[in-house]
Amino acid sequence: MAQRERTFIMIKPDGVQRGLIAKIIARFEEKGFKLVAMKFMQASQELLEKHYADLSSLPFFPFLVQYMQLGPVVPMVWEGDNVVKTGRDIIGATNPANAQPGTIRGDLCIQVGRNIIHGSDSVPSADKEIALWFKDEELVNYKSCMESWIYEN
Repeated sequence: MAQRERTFIMIKPDGVQRGLIAKIIARFEEKGFKLVAMKFMQASQELLEKHYADLSSLPFFPFLVQYMQLGPVVPMVWEGDNVVKTGRDIIGATNPANAQPGTIRGDLCIQVGRNIIHGSDSVPSADKEIALWFKDEELVNYKSCMESWIYEN
């Protein structure tokens, strides 16, 4: 079985607190992507600082890390053809005010500081984020019974 592209998706504390976990997962499942890893956890400051390291020079960085520690998060790994780009399309623009209706942020968010979800922006970012949040043995390789109904080959 050839491994398809993988992406890292994380439901942020506001998405968890608002009870949107199932809705968000449903968007990816309904599209046809396969869930290969998921956790429900409280992220440490150290993990979050590593995850958001590319933003560390920006003035809002400490507030972002602090915010992400306010409650549990749901980190996940999804697999499928073109899942990084399509996952970003499902999520919508970072600023919900610019997100199209039909996207997660377009339908479920109002402010950028409460945009409920993170998604990798490139395959290299996805690989890095997946390795940061999950051990190799936590990624489950399996063939979905729906695969032949989603993919031509």
